Amino acid sequence: MSDDLERLREIFGALDASGRSTLLAFAEFLRTRAGPMTSPAAAVRSSAQERPESEPAAPVPVPVPVPIPRPEKETVVAAIKRLRRTYSMLDRNAMLNEVYTLMNQHVLEGGPAQEVIDELERVFEQCYRDRVADGA
Repeated sequence: MSDDLERLREIFGALDASGRSTLLAFAEFLRTRAGPMTSPAAAVRSSAQERPESEPAAPVPVPVPVPIPRPEKETVVAAIKRLRRTYSMLDRNAMLNEVYTLMNQHVLEGGPAQEVIDELERVFEQCYRDRVADGA
């Protein structure tokens, strides 16, 4: 695997910003299609263990969201699924409380679906911005 990882690093380093974004989006797509795997952070830790001490760890850029258009008449549940696909790089558990609260606002309190979906989109976008700012 270390040969593959090194080859991937070389390819990644040779690409411009647009190419790197495309490669990361495709890699995220393949990872989600393959089902549960080790987290990207675990993969970085694993590759760091294979690297000699003198070689610095390369920063892992946060994948770019893959926008999925919002359907005209979308349910709150469908919106959550769409946003999870759009922001597949986010930790679902970290957002669980806010998403659960908004879902309850809609189901139990009768909050209008469009307003709840607007707020869900803001929550996902903010979580993504926070992750980019953290560089994780």
